[in-house]
Amino acid sequence: MCPLEGLDVMASGDTPAVARRLVRLAIRDARLAKGLTQSNVADAMEWSLSKVMRIESGEVTISQNDLRPLLGHLGIREKSRVDELIQAAKASKQRRQWWDQPKFAGLLTTAMKQWFSFEVEASAMRVFCTTYFPGFLQTPQFARALVERFDDVLTAEEITARIETRTLRRQAIEQRRSRPDARVLLDESVLLRTLGLPEILGQQLLEVLHMIDDGWLKVRIAPFTLANPGIGNWEIFFLGEEVPEHAILYRENGTTDEIVDDARGLQRHLSQWDKNWQESHDEEYSREMIEARASELLGIDKPADPRIRRGLLPPTPGVRP
Repeated sequence: MCPLEGLDVMASGDTPAVARRLVRLAIRDARLAKGLTQSNVADAMEWSLSKVMRIESGEVTISQNDLRPLLGHLGIREKSRVDELIQAAKASKQRRQWWDQPKFAGLLTTAMKQWFSFEVEASAMRVFCTTYFPGFLQTPQFARALVERFDDVLTAEEITARIETRTLRRQAIEQRRSRPDARVLLDESVLLRTLGLPEILGQQLLEVLHMIDDGWLKVRIAPFTLANPGIGNWEIFFLGEEVPEHAILYRENGTTDEIVDDARGLQRHLSQWDKNWQESHDEEYSREMIEARASELLGIDKPADPRIRRGLLPPTPGVRP
């Protein structure tokens, strides 16, 4: 059974990412249910293997003319189900987004483009970062300092594109009529990593405080004392209900990335995230830590680290308690 069986795509509004995912998962699940390989399908439909692979991965959308005979071959013949998938295929092509601009052609990975399409439609986001702030929170200066560290594997054009996408992602979220429930879990080390320029991190921290105060972002800090919080940077998006069947996982490691949508992998990451969230500093305390660190980096006269005020750390000379 397709994990999104019964989802009313059109009732959600104009949501191409949801529609595209519904179609590709229906195709994949029907193929697997019949015990067919992608090569079997390609041969039967007289398509190239790469075409089938790109359709199932979500790299390309399938036309209505191609979808109808494919559904018949895969045994999906119930009229209501066929109509639902045909409408979803139509919806998946209805809207071009900022990442479809010609200037980004060939500069963004397939996983990135899928990730962006889910992000702009997500009802909720659960993010875990152990090394740096997630892209949609990054200031242009922080993004440049971070991405340029990969100039040995990225071209100048790719670096420019990745920096610009961070700003556009943020704008897309903030311009939504209904913003997502965004919760970001940061390892404490993120507050210490200056990327060589303390003022860049300081301004980044102030920007995060602004987003927290704007009401759509919640941040918690995972302390160094947290046992085995996990590694890497990943984001989970929910397209509807907050259950694995309506979730997508994006994992990133340096310049490599991938989209994961199998239920077992998602459930494992969700469980880890929930556990870490509960065991981390609460939002108020975390905000105080962020504010104190920004003040330290920028020389702003603000309250000291909350751990000093609570007697958990010795006072810092020159900083008011």
